[in-house]
Amino acid sequence: MKFSNMALSVFFALSTQAQAADLLDIYHAAQSQDAVFASARAAQQAGQEKLTQGRSLLLPSVTLNANTTKNNLTTNYYDPEGQIREGSGTWKYNTHGYGVTLTQPLFREQNWAAYNQSELQVAISEAQFKLAEQDIIVRSAQTYFDVLIAQDTVHLNAAQKTAIAQQLEQAKRNFEVGTATITDTYEAQARYDLIIAQELAAANNLEIKRRTLQQLVNGEVSDLNVLGKAFKLENPEPADVQKWVDAARQGNFQIAMAQAAYELADQEVARNRGGHLPTVDLVATTGKNYATGGQYGAYDARSTTIGVQLNLPLFQGGATQSKWREADANREKAKQDLETARRNVELQTRQAYLGVVNGIAQVQALQQALKSSESLLEASKLGQQVGVRTSLDVLNAQQQLYSTRRDLYQAQYNYLVSQLRLKAAVGTLGEEDLGRVNMALH
Repeated sequence: MKFSNMALSVFFALSTQAQAADLLDIYHAAQSQDAVFASARAAQQAGQEKLTQGRSLLLPSVTLNANTTKNNLTTNYYDPEGQIREGSGTWKYNTHGYGVTLTQPLFREQNWAAYNQSELQVAISEAQFKLAEQDIIVRSAQTYFDVLIAQDTVHLNAAQKTAIAQQLEQAKRNFEVGTATITDTYEAQARYDLIIAQELAAANNLEIKRRTLQQLVNGEVSDLNVLGKAFKLENPEPADVQKWVDAARQGNFQIAMAQAAYELADQEVARNRGGHLPTVDLVATTGKNYATGGQYGAYDARSTTIGVQLNLPLFQGGATQSKWREADANREKAKQDLETARRNVELQTRQAYLGVVNGIAQVQALQQALKSSESLLEASKLGQQVGVRTSLDVLNAQQQLYSTRRDLYQAQYNYLVSQLRLKAAVGTLGEEDLGRVNMALH
């Protein structure tokens, strides 16, 4: 399998542990290695051939035929008395021939409809590939951030485990000196046992997410860049969901595919309607036939013909009418599929827009909640020292802090992916959009 220089360099960057990979590295590797995207590229290349096939129905066709035959002919002539007359006998000879036939369609309504269909089939294959190009961007980002949140969960569980272990040791010491009850020890021990189980589950989830990423790029992946200080929240522009919906109706590739499929079904109706119409072809032939070894020696014959051939279908068992009705029903199906696509795209666009807008609000709320949780934990620790808070209060504050921090990380990743999904909904998602998301990583 051949790789471009860029693909080789990206693959090498992912294989080394010396430098962390960023989102664009993952995307470029997925472009050259992901089997789903490779399949879409091959389907697009195959779809391009439909136009050549449709055009061929309007162009002349040339066929060559040849034959050779060994003949054994016995002929008997009888007189009135039933006796074999003179001239009877057996002849053995060979005949050979070849010819060339050219057929140029002059009027074939079905062929013109098929040619129009081939143009629509190319349009569908192009839209499918555009969808695949956007899908690989979104999948690269989603898979990348899935690994990051799994890593964050492992790190947060480890930090929480350390904090709970400290609380457990403190509870044991306080119980030994009589300043705390055995209940505090049991609470800390229960939380510690629980975090051990959560730590194992988080480690397993991280392994699965990393394997998913490796499947996407077909290779080992080094450490990934994480969100840095460059991360910032930006409102959609324009800040009007209806304008995004209107743009999606014009630019979304799912709608473009459904529209082309409807027009294709309409042309299929026209093609089957043409089954009732006559066809007119220009037909020209030239050939030669000759024989050797016969009674009269060898002979040859040459012929050339040119003319116009008319064929008019009269009755074909009802198949033509049936196909026409079938095509008409499929056209109605395609029309309804187009309407479904429009409605689905409108819903997806609104969801993506709200994902960005609500994502901003959620991140801001969780940032404030994180500050409050940090303050609560500090206050709970201080209260425990002076006897107004229990070990359980501290454990609850710690759990709230780590849960809030994880929710904040997840909200940040969801916000970034929603930005990409919103651009994909209107059909404008490209590598430059992924590059802007990548700038938030370090």
